[in-house]
Amino acid sequence: MMNQYETVFIMTPVLSDQQMKETVEKFKGILAAQGAEIINEESWGMKKMAYPIQKKSTGFYQLIEFKAEPQVVEKLEIGFRRDERIIRFLTVKLEKYAAQYAEKRRNNKSNKED
Repeated sequence: MMNQYETVFIMTPVLSDQQMKETVEKFKGILAAQGAEIINEESWGMKKMAYPIQKKSTGFYQLIEFKAEPQVVEKLEIGFRRDERIIRFLTVKLEKYAAQYAEKRRNNKSNKED
């Protein structure tokens, strides 16, 4: 049974653009290797955080929405913990209505880009 998940992680602000893209690709690779289906990916860019984390007040935010087996999330979060470029992360399982809302939000965003 594949569940739908959404993970947001914050990367350290000292990364170059190339390093940031490599970090995102690394975690997308972990998901793909575990058989997860990536539904959506959004880069929110550099944002100011509500409070300093590891003496940093800004960070690069990234969202990945995916469908996967529950044990895949565990492997992904181990990867986040081991990577010094990741300041914070949060993965949530989307319930039926949250998944519908996420799909509606994606559709509205793609309509605005057209």
